[in-house]
Amino acid sequence: MPTARIQGKQLIGAEGSATNAKTFVATNPGTGTPLDPPFHEANGEEVDRAMTLASESAEFFSNTSYETRAKLLEAIADGLMDAGQELLDRCHAETALPMNRLVGERARTVNQTRMFAEMIREGSWVEAKIDHGDADRTPAPKPDVRSMLISIGPVVVFGASNFPLAISVAGTDTTTAFAAGCPVVCKAHPAHPGTCEMIGNIIADAVKATGLPAGIFSLLQGQSHEVGHALVEHPATAAVAFTGSIAGGRALFDTANRRRNPIPVYAEMGSINPVFVLPGAIEERAEQIAQAFIGSLTMGVGQFCTNPGLILIPSGEQGDRLIQLIAANAAAAAPGTMLHAGIHDAFNKGVARIKETSGVQLLSQTEGPSDQACCTIAVTDVATLRRERSLMEEIFGPCSTIVRYENADEMVEVAQAIEGQLTATLHGSDSELSEHPSLIRSLETKVGRLIFNGFPTGIEVCHAMVHGGPYPATSDAHFTSIGPAAIKRFTRPLCFQDFPNDHLPPELQDANPRCIMRMVNGVYTRES
Repeated sequence: MPTARIQGKQLIGAEGSATNAKTFVATNPGTGTPLDPPFHEANGEEVDRAMTLASESAEFFSNTSYETRAKLLEAIADGLMDAGQELLDRCHAETALPMNRLVGERARTVNQTRMFAEMIREGSWVEAKIDHGDADRTPAPKPDVRSMLISIGPVVVFGASNFPLAISVAGTDTTTAFAAGCPVVCKAHPAHPGTCEMIGNIIADAVKATGLPAGIFSLLQGQSHEVGHALVEHPATAAVAFTGSIAGGRALFDTANRRRNPIPVYAEMGSINPVFVLPGAIEERAEQIAQAFIGSLTMGVGQFCTNPGLILIPSGEQGDRLIQLIAANAAAAAPGTMLHAGIHDAFNKGVARIKETSGVQLLSQTEGPSDQACCTIAVTDVATLRRERSLMEEIFGPCSTIVRYENADEMVEVAQAIEGQLTATLHGSDSELSEHPSLIRSLETKVGRLIFNGFPTGIEVCHAMVHGGPYPATSDAHFTSIGPAAIKRFTRPLCFQDFPNDHLPPELQDANPRCIMRMVNGVYTRES
């Protein structure tokens, strides 16, 4: 795919648009060099045009066959691979992410897109339910009631900064919305706009090749908050998907709820992903835990939403030994370039706040250039954590706080004090799990994923995965933003009562022509 296709314009349906004279440029975070070309900021007229096209194509798209949608997803996956090295080179220039990381992320993006295509073809994702009527029931006849999930309409997707391929223009939000039959208007991330435009062109080509209306996909550029809020406020928008900061997600959530007709905002926001280390785990594998913890903390320069920002370690000699091992591993961790200057500045401010907090000691901080982020480990105790709640706020980057605990009650206290999280991790033996039911129960109420003897970075894209959690981890803990189940965000249940069989959707007809799994009179079956 030639770089000349990056024109710095909006992609509205199949047409380029650049009606706003205001422009911005991407910057190579590794060198500080501006990257060509300039990108035009979307204006209100372009937002309205994109959303209107999405609205006009929504009914047609929602009624397309599952095979057509699956072919669209497969064409997107093929296009990502066909883009070859040029896409990866542009992404590397805009993000400073290592090439091997980008190769792996592209593979994840392609594989998950193909997985969603398979899910669509199989068809059971609609969760069809049938309760047959009974005209002879007394004292009142029982109606025939059937329901299934249907698409909700145009979805606005905000690309994430830290996963420019897997959680951006062609990421899970876009591809599951397409799978559900929802048009997508994507707000490109201003830190990697060229990457976004290249992928936007791939999607537009896939839409054309599949014979679908061009209006089911548009891509808008912009650094300003105005573009994002205008998209959320537009009357055609049916739902919003966002990955980013608590402040950004909450602002969009509040905008959506001020609308005359409020809409759902599925925002994946902040998390410190606490790790609880029990004494038995230290005795069995202290060196392994220390190495894996620092590896998880510094992976991708700590720019993961599942970054372990808090780790509880027991007081006493065992805990002292683990902390010494953590310090040694942290000292050996190389500094790294962050995704963009804004993230790096926020990281530095967060580290400075930790250092200035009374009752907190700096255990380790690697040295490196001022334009790179260094691994930072601080140590405190439960009493200080109780007093300084800012220690439970996310610092996006390779920084974590060790909290020394005296007993099981203090671990439970911390588990109950933290806000909603994407993950929590327990390190211990099987027998120790049985000794801490209160801790486990407390964590179950606070997280979307509970991990045993592992670390939270690295998310398996599979049907059972839950990447979500209570606020402020996400704005809605009922859903996941990773994996096939993410499709449910862009659907709603529709019930048919006493409809003639021939007028029902195929998924609800008695013969079950799609051979999908359905609940019939309370029993799951594929039978007709």
